[in-house]
Amino acid sequence: VSTQSTWGVLTMVSLKLQKRLAASVLKCGERKVWLDPNEINEIHNANSRQHVRKLIKDGYVIRKPNAIHSRARVNKRLEAKSKGRHTGFGKRRGTREARFPTKVIWMRRQRVLRRLLRKYRAGGKIDKHLYHELYLKCKGNVFKNKRVLMEHIFKAKAEQIREKALQAQADARKERAKQRKDKREAKDAETKA
Repeated sequence: VSTQSTWGVLTMVSLKLQKRLAASVLKCGERKVWLDPNEINEIHNANSRQHVRKLIKDGYVIRKPNAIHSRARVNKRLEAKSKGRHTGFGKRRGTREARFPTKVIWMRRQRVLRRLLRKYRAGGKIDKHLYHELYLKCKGNVFKNKRVLMEHIFKAKAEQIREKALQAQADARKERAKQRKDKREAKDAETKA
């Protein structure tokens, strides 16, 4: 801000009004408003927003650019943290439960397992009875991850197929025995007659 001589005494020109009006027009704070020190008299005469707009257009009043707040150091540290640095016991403030609750772990695991079961049921890989049985087992903490559940499903399906095959064999044996019995009975009836 320049100085102006009045009766030989140096006095400062007050531009508080102009700064306030400029801040209002520029939609920023007063600390962001720059007033040209070489055009103090011109600026001092401005007492309306319209006049201030003209000064802004002429370049006597400018909005200062935002100061840069660099995140370079933050990004560098976060990258290191993603690799596991700066996470030792000395850097931990909360308890293990507070940092990563077991409930969150449980919910994520349940969602993963239930999603898999739904997918398999929709794809016809498991029937609704096996689905329900496995759903309850998931809830009962039987499977610790997806891989274990998949292995269990493969074994259960193999067991189902084996049981079906055994049942089919047994039915075939029964049928053959029945046919033999019927044949024998027919033969005996013929010999008696």
